[in-house]
Amino acid sequence: MNLFGKTTWIMLIPSDLRRVFVLGLAGWLGAGLAAMADEVPAPNPARAERSFAYTHDTVPEVPWSIHIFRLARADHDLEFCTTLGNGDALGLTTVSEQIRHLPPEWGEPLAAVNGDLYNTRENYRGDPRDLQISQGEVVSAPTGHDCFWVDAAGNPQATNVQSAFRVIWPDGTVTPVGLNEERSHDAAVLYTRAVGASTRTRNGLELVLERGTNAFWLPLRIGQHYVARVREIRPAGNSSLSTATMVLSLGPALAQRVPKLQPGDPIQIITETVPDLTGVRVAIGGGPMLVRDGKAMQWGGIQVRHPRSALGWNRDHFFLVEVDGRQSQLSVGMTFSEFAEYLRKLGCEQAMNLDGGGSATLWVMGNVMNSPSEGQERPGANSLVVVRKHSVRRPPIQVQR
Repeated sequence: MNLFGKTTWIMLIPSDLRRVFVLGLAGWLGAGLAAMADEVPAPNPARAERSFAYTHDTVPEVPWSIHIFRLARADHDLEFCTTLGNGDALGLTTVSEQIRHLPPEWGEPLAAVNGDLYNTRENYRGDPRDLQISQGEVVSAPTGHDCFWVDAAGNPQATNVQSAFRVIWPDGTVTPVGLNEERSHDAAVLYTRAVGASTRTRNGLELVLERGTNAFWLPLRIGQHYVARVREIRPAGNSSLSTATMVLSLGPALAQRVPKLQPGDPIQIITETVPDLTGVRVAIGGGPMLVRDGKAMQWGGIQVRHPRSALGWNRDHFFLVEVDGRQSQLSVGMTFSEFAEYLRKLGCEQAMNLDGGGSATLWVMGNVMNSPSEGQERPGANSLVVVRKHSVRRPPIQVQR
């Protein structure tokens, strides 16, 4: 079956974001993405050729309705960032709302796709399932699933990421630690201001931490070694958080086994991962991988069609892709196998699945382009956003070596 159907191309020119240029209408796509219609002249054709485009692809006989945003990797005015569901803190809001809260200094948002799966429990609604790094700040720890990130050299990467986050006590003993998540009876979790105004925990023991002997401190970065000092010890939960403090929360069972501390004592916080992500500014969780090294992944057993979202790329382009689903007259959605094969034919050499179902959303320049399966956008934990950078260069993030 030809996975590509009748397609409408719209090229969005970065030099004038208020204008839209139609590059191809009702063209059939083969293995590549060549528009098959007359081109409307653009102010700067060379610039247009290397910038970005939105595509609506339809396959009526299934039916499928697929939405694609493509951007050129060679255009260094464009970059990725990730949003939090509640602006500067974890929460659940729609992709459109997250874009509205995007800080202007991050750049001008051009397109966005919904992100990772997330926690729906009341106290930690919007906690991403896996790793998230936003503007260099790590706000959610990895849990072993596939994640996408842009490495320190500017190259896209995706694989499963394991956490090696830990605390080293004054006596040298080590305790694994989570980040900005629900704390169990026998675990340790580190909380930063990204979780909100307080830890929202109950019981246990909490250590309010401030900057220690080294000058390297918040916002929390990946792959770093922090020296903190205990400012306060609280025998109950729900400690307040600020941009200058972190809180290490210990479940009641664990609190009985760790060394006894006093205010002023030093402890070490390590934010390492496997693989090493030191210096990474942007990362988001998802999975599974759909395309790896140009090969579509395979799944056995019964597969069900659903709305789906993905991020893919090859040597020349990134692709944000959403397929509508659960709408029998418009689009029935895809199985993992169908989506993987579609992304491969689209040209993706690598592609990672994102949250699907009612969460599947593709936003382009102020508009939700797809038809959400629930009739409206579903609130989510985060999103991956393409922004056009401002001309003022930003200082590099501080990395401790």
